[in-house]
Amino acid sequence: MMMMPTMMNMKPSSASVSKGALRRTGSPSSRVAVRTRAAPPPTQGTWDEDSLSSETEINMLQAMLAKAVQRKELELNAPADADANGANGSNGYSGPSFTVKTFNAISPVGLDRFPKGKYSVAGNDDALPDSPMAIMLRSHKLQNDEVASTVRCIVRCGAGTNNIPVSEMTERGIPVFNTPGANANAVKELVLCALFLAARGIVEGIAHTKDVINVEEKGDYTAISKRIEADKKMFVGSELTGKTLGIIGLGHIGGKVVEAALALGMKVVGYDPVLNVESALRLPGDRMQRVNTLDEVWAQCDYVSLHVPYIPDITHHLINADTLAKSKRNLCILNFARGEIVDGAALKSAWDSGAITGKYMSDFADPYLLGQDKHIVMPHLGASTAEAEDNSAAMAADTVMNYLETGSIVNSVNFPHCELPVAENGYRISIAHKNSTGVLGEITTYLGGKSFNITQQLNVSRGDIAYTVLDLDSDPKDPEDIQSGLFDACDAILSMRFLGHPFDNKFGAPGTFFYTRN
Repeated sequence: MMMMPTMMNMKPSSASVSKGALRRTGSPSSRVAVRTRAAPPPTQGTWDEDSLSSETEINMLQAMLAKAVQRKELELNAPADADANGANGSNGYSGPSFTVKTFNAISPVGLDRFPKGKYSVAGNDDALPDSPMAIMLRSHKLQNDEVASTVRCIVRCGAGTNNIPVSEMTERGIPVFNTPGANANAVKELVLCALFLAARGIVEGIAHTKDVINVEEKGDYTAISKRIEADKKMFVGSELTGKTLGIIGLGHIGGKVVEAALALGMKVVGYDPVLNVESALRLPGDRMQRVNTLDEVWAQCDYVSLHVPYIPDITHHLINADTLAKSKRNLCILNFARGEIVDGAALKSAWDSGAITGKYMSDFADPYLLGQDKHIVMPHLGASTAEAEDNSAAMAADTVMNYLETGSIVNSVNFPHCELPVAENGYRISIAHKNSTGVLGEITTYLGGKSFNITQQLNVSRGDIAYTVLDLDSDPKDPEDIQSGLFDACDAILSMRFLGHPFDNKFGAPGTFFYTRN
């Protein structure tokens, strides 16, 4: 195994002006923004064209040009990211930038949360001062070889992470984050839309008007008006009030659908075997029915809405021939989670036999249901609102900053939750390692042998991965030596970062120093 120290350094660039030509010189640390006043005109009596000689006009124009060149030089020599927070932004932080690479178009609302100067964010490596430390993406199918050895975290602006090689990232000691709840309202509203479309013949009626009535009546307004009125009997639907909606998965989205369905006067049956305390507290327990088995859902529900992740062997074909046989004949299925959760072949068979007559509403195509009238499929629109994209990007940016600056892990899909308050006198090291017996002892023994006192620590685990955060009472004079020694002392370590002193905005020299085992 090879230990790879990686040090991030800024690329130098600044500017000077000579004879009207601009060229890059110097370093960013020497840039200072200075505001100058415009040169006053020569004092030759009154400011009057008639009173100015040709020589005076030339002198005045030369002075104005000189001042313009001076202002341009000062602008170019000033830090590109200077703002009211300090010379390099973010309350005077002057160290190297944390680097973030983006895939897809990320909402500016999220990108603007990164303090200028302290963070450099770009869509390609060449635009960054050094290799990326973090990756932000939406739907891009991330490949393992696109993740540089310098990357310490990956965040998806959205809930699902099927487009990220999570297992490979875990093996490399890289936490993968998502943004649960950021798009919950957008998906809830689409589910409500699907409920109305399932209950009434709206989609069918629109198609009939456009493709049948308009064509057959050849644009005759009077005839079309009569047909629109006469043909309404073909699309009789039902009301939602009093009907029963089963909601499978009661997290951020499912919980919002519960409230919306109750407001419509529906009865709600909820099922979620892994409901956490936070989600449970949001539910109106006295106004809905929670059940312990899926059979209780199928037996009584007119509509079922799916809000679970796709997990092979667990939620794969959650709705199948057996569950459809236990369902009410008029069952309508709403699936805005993942296409693989519904067995399309089984549903088609149930439709063909008449065992199921209800519609299937989704934003996923199915090879067995192509061309089926009862499958009303739309583009994958769940999170496609400006508000959802803004919320997801903002939450993703906050997650990246929280992890890079404090080592805290919140909303990770492969690492354990970890939040250790930043100590005023602590110098922090974060370590990702295998969840093996004796690892924490090896780490603390090594640090104790180097005369470091640990003021606070937190060790958490999730499956085969563990994560340890330690605050030392003194600043390691040689962070590289400490980390190199820890790697030699403990084979279970996957990656490690010396964060420095986050409390005082002083990060480990040069700000992003870390070790990783490849």
